[in-house]
Order: sequence, then C-alpha cells, then structure tokens
Amino acid sequence: MEHFSIGLSKRALLAVITVLLVIPGCLTVRPQVPTRPQVSTPDAQPLSHLKYLDQTGGRTADDLVKFAIANNAEIAAMRNEAEAGEALIRQARLRPNPSVEVSGTRMIGGPDNSLMVEGGLPLELGGRRGSRIRVAERESEIRKLAVAERERQVAAEVRAKFGETLAAALKLRFTEEMLARALENFSLVAARVEEGRTPPLERSMETVELNRIRATRETSEGAVEIRLLELRNLTGMPPEEPLRIRGDFGDLIDQLPPADEATRQALERRTDLAGARAVEQLAAARTAQARTEGRIDADVMVGYQRMRSGFPLSGIDEAGALQPIEMRSNFFTFGVRLNLPVRNRNQGMIEAAILEEEAARKRREFGELTIRREVAAAYVRYNRSTRSMEIYRVGVRDQAAQNLAVVRQTYELGSKTLLDFIAEHHRFIETESGFIDSQLESYLSRVEILRVVNASELISK
Repeated sequence: MEHFSIGLSKRALLAVITVLLVIPGCLTVRPQVPTRPQVSTPDAQPLSHLKYLDQTGGRTADDLVKFAIANNAEIAAMRNEAEAGEALIRQARLRPNPSVEVSGTRMIGGPDNSLMVEGGLPLELGGRRGSRIRVAERESEIRKLAVAERERQVAAEVRAKFGETLAAALKLRFTEEMLARALENFSLVAARVEEGRTPPLERSMETVELNRIRATRETSEGAVEIRLLELRNLTGMPPEEPLRIRGDFGDLIDQLPPADEATRQALERRTDLAGARAVEQLAAARTAQARTEGRIDADVMVGYQRMRSGFPLSGIDEAGALQPIEMRSNFFTFGVRLNLPVRNRNQGMIEAAILEEEAARKRREFGELTIRREVAAAYVRYNRSTRSMEIYRVGVRDQAAQNLAVVRQTYELGSKTLLDFIAEHHRFIETESGFIDSQLESYLSRVEILRVVNASELISK
C-alpha cells in the first residue's frame, strides 16, 4: 500500500510539471504591433521660392531703387512743390503794379466841376525787392533739398527692404531643401519600420519632424509675401503686380574709406544737413527782409486835373453874343508819397527773425553732431556684423554640415538614435538660419553706411 502511494505521487508530480510547462506557452501574450499612423502620404511639393526668387529675370536692388525714384507718389508730390518754389521766385521778381485813381467833383447848384486822374508807382526803397527774391530763392532751395533728401531715404529704405526680402526668400529656399531631406528621411524610416528593423515610434517621430518643417515653410513663405508687399509699396507698385527679385549676399566685405574720411564726406553730401544750412540762410534772409520792411518807402505820384469854374452871370464875347462867365483849367500834378516808419519799424518781425535764425543755427549744429554719431555707429555695426558673418562662414557652417553627416551615418549604422539625429538636424537648421541673418545684418550695415554718407552708389550704381 505504501509503494502504490509513492508511485501515484510521482505520476501526479509529472502531470503537474507538464501542465506548468504547456500552459505558459498557451497563455503567452504576444506583443501587438501598433498600426501605422494615419497620416497623409508625404509627397514632394513644388518649390515655392521660385515664385519670388528669379536669378535671371528678377529685379535687382538697383532696378527697384530707380523704379521707386521715378514712381514714388510722395517724391512726385515733393517735385511738384519744388516746381511751385520756382514759380514763387518768378513771382518775387515781379515789380509791384502801379495804381490809378480817378476822382471828380461837382458844385451843388452851380456850374463848377473838376476831374482828376492820378497814378502812383511804388519805388520799393531800401532793397525790398532784392530781399523778397532772396527769401523766395532760399525757400525754393529748401524744397529741392527736401526732394533730394526724400530720394536718399527712399533709396535706403528700398535697399534695406530688398535685403530683408532676399533673406526671407533664402530662408524659404533653405526650408524647402530641408523639407526635401525630411521626406527622404521619412521614406527611409518608414521602410525600416515596414521591414521590422525599427520600432514604429521612430516613424511617428519622423512624421512630427516632417510636419514641423512643413509648418515652418508656410511661415517662411508668408514672410516673403509680406516683405514683397512692403517692397511694392515703397517702389510705388500696386499690390497685385508680379514681382520677383534677383541677387545674393555676395561681395559684402568692401574696402571702405576710413571713418574720418566718411565723416567728412557725410558733412559735405548729406542733403538733410544741406537743408538745415538752407533753413539757416532762409532765416538770415527773413531777418534782412524784416529790417528792410521797417525802413522808409515811397511812391511816385503823377496826375492830370481838369477844372471848370464860373459865375451865374453872362458876358459878351468877341462876336457880341452873350456867354456864361466861366474858366477851364488843365493841371499836371506830380509828387512823392512817403511811408514813414515812425511808430511801426517792424521791431517784432525783426526780433522774431533773429530768434529763428539762432534756432536754425543750433539745429544745423545738432545735425552735424548727429551725422558724426551716425557714421561712427554705422562703421561699428558694419565691422561687427562682417566679423560675425565670417565666423559663421569659416568656423560654423562647414563644421555643422559635417556633424550632421556624421550623426546621420552613425544613426544608419545603429550607433546613434533618431533623437540624436533630429537634435543635430535642429542645430544645423539654426546654424544656417543664423548665417542668413548674419548676411542680412552685414548687408543692412553696408546700406546704412551708404545712407549716412549719402554715397552716389545709394541711388545709382
């Protein structure tokens, strides 16, 4: 009996072991492969930057500056004002008109009457006409300088806006290049996921990266469109007129004159400073005019008078006939009418003109100081921006591209993760964007030097 129980216990133990070995295999839960995310199939998209950047038929900055100078409505209005100034000079040169006075008298209840015609001619003593002409000439000069100053400002604004538009277009082109690479990366990762070599999470991560670059491309294209609208507005184009630009940021490092020489040229060429000098001269001319108006003036008077007088009696003429007794007289009159500055010697106008002249002198001096500061600041900005651009060009861009290529190769070999590659890809994008920004800053600083010096290259090259 004891032997039977031992044998039964062995058979029961073997059965339990068998069940324990079989059941776990039957109950093993196999990992469920996630389904492929439902995203739109990434296809290659047309290059949008070609709509805005045309290196053969597009317009350069020089073309747009010439177009703006010829078609800007504000400049056209200021030219009309300058022409009006020329007309005012012609008006100031005209001499005053003579005056004619006709009067007569008649005796009430009697035969007496008279008729008088008198003319006057202002002499404008003391140089009144000359001072009036000088004031008109200074005003006309100010209007012409205002046109030149506005042309300088518009040319600088157009060149700066052209640079901003070009930088935005270059960023759009770079973003589209990154989008094409992202499409290739997505295809590679998707194929590896289909083969089972990579978990589906990497395909989802690459999808996020792809859509992020797509969103960046939309933002970049919007920036280009806005810059082009602003550029059209500056040049006087309607918003719907097609516009493509042409150019690059090459040859940004020029041999500039020393800062002292540039300052001297700016003090000679700047139209706003010339306008300040013209305003100072205008104030001096108005002071002289006010003094002249406070001096004595005279009019030459010339006239003719015919008088008829008589008595209520009759006399006998040579023929023995009765005739009324009367006398007819003809007179030639002449004289001078003086305007004596006794109570009003134009004291208030003279005092105001002197104060305006002093104010104009101080504004001109402040303008000279401002120009010196602008030239110094422009040179500092140019030197620093070109150094930054060279650091990007020599020590950052190539190394960043090499780093990205190495990380990509190591990722394909399995040494790096997709997150490592995406992080390096972000750094590469930031590097290229920073390089474009440094190019734009160098370009804008070069335009700023042209503007503050009023170089001839600013409007025409």
